[in-house]
Amino acid sequence: MAALGWLTPRRRSATARSVLAGEAAAEAARKSTLDAEQSAESEAPSGAEAEEPEFPVVGDDRAAAFFDLDNTVMQGAAIFHFGRGLYKRKFFERRELTRFAWQQAWFRLAGVEDPEHMQDARDSALSIVKGHRVSELMSIGEEIYDEYMADRIWPGTRALAQAHLDAGQKVWLVTAAPVETATIIARRLGLTGALGTVAESVDGVYTGRLVGEPLHGPAKAEAVRALAAAEGLDLARCAAYSDSHNDIPMLSLVGHPYAINPDAKLRKYARARDWRLRDYRTGRKAAKVGIPAAAGVGALAGGTAAAVALHRRRR
Repeated sequence: MAALGWLTPRRRSATARSVLAGEAAAEAARKSTLDAEQSAESEAPSGAEAEEPEFPVVGDDRAAAFFDLDNTVMQGAAIFHFGRGLYKRKFFERRELTRFAWQQAWFRLAGVEDPEHMQDARDSALSIVKGHRVSELMSIGEEIYDEYMADRIWPGTRALAQAHLDAGQKVWLVTAAPVETATIIARRLGLTGALGTVAESVDGVYTGRLVGEPLHGPAKAEAVRALAAAEGLDLARCAAYSDSHNDIPMLSLVGHPYAINPDAKLRKYARARDWRLRDYRTGRKAAKVGIPAAAGVGALAGGTAAAVALHRRRR
């Protein structure tokens, strides 16, 4: 994928791979949105004019909203819901499902990003899709959304996104999940599009490699910065929403940062800077801000608990 040339000056903390991942995510998001718009235009009757909204709202066309996905818009992690769906379809064996559950548990319970765990999770996901066609995974992703994700959308966060849309602003998901999965979720929710991790494909087939690195931490900020430059947005007039302290680089880019269902570190950081907070979890779950509600969900819960117990016995 060709590098983009419209990045604005970036922080020194961003690595070259973060920049590449951000550029690739922004390019993929814009391409997906343009393809959807062109498809809609081609399906419109010849000579037909677009219907005017009954009550049009003149919005700020230089403002947009950026939403993290996991535990912000949706309960749990999209990649693990997707993994459950692939397991159900015999894409991999139970031991790999258990490994996915353990990686999720470690990330959520430890509260840190161990490089070895993140590398292992990335390699596992890429090995599963390697050799499969992008169109195949997109089709399966539609089914998995209905099976595992549709009922896990936080109504409160969904209402925030809709408020931006009603104001005439574009709304983007920004996530480390595969861009194909993120795009499906964004479309189902009626959002503008999605920025996500870009897996390399050649002639429509996954190679098992990434373009850059996972869209995580500083890479998310780079993606938002790149998209804002391409769209002519003023970041000082934009809003961003996330549950995780890992997204502080993205939240710090915009003029209107929000902490949604925040973890302990983000809650402390947000309060110190007078950022707005929203918590849509139950009181019991919200109290455990260090352990987000969906550390292990549905079929993953048993495997997660067993993995944690095994880890403790081995210490």
